Amino acid sequence: MAFTDAFLPEFDQEMKTTRSLLERVPFQDPTWKPHAKSTSLGGLASHIANLAGFGPMITEQNERNFGGAAPVPEATSTEELLKRFDENVAKSRTSIANVNESTLGDKWTLRNGDHVIFALPRAVVLRTMLMNHMIHHRGQLSVYLRENNVPLPSIYGPTADT
Repeated sequence: MAFTDAFLPEFDQEMKTTRSLLERVPFQDPTWKPHAKSTSLGGLASHIANLAGFGPMITEQNERNFGGAAPVPEATSTEELLKRFDENVAKSRTSIANVNESTLGDKWTLRNGDHVIFALPRAVVLRTMLMNHMIHHRGQLSVYLRENNVPLPSIYGPTADT
């Protein structure tokens, strides 16, 4: 079985689930944080929407250097957040569907300036940087929503709200 045949159905399902959470982000107070050291609600939701666009970076480049990178502006509304997310999902899905299978074992490096954070096969990076990273932050977002009394959608089964 080709990598994309196994990966894309999972990608589609996880993006659908992620969108169901992003649809519920309240922008009445996007600066809300559960703790002083935490990312803001708007910042976390925007980060998740941006992560959805990492596909082309992973499939078409050999590394990413976050050192000195300009921050991506935060979304200011649900509409803007979902538009960004949907566009990024489409770009990532296309890049993954078109990835050259022979490059999936090639080393892909994440660095911050001269510091190498990791160097892993491209296929592993698709799973960790695109999927697992987003799922991790989606879990955080579900707690943020719960703390703001926002009913949670089903993620992998029923919630107290479904």
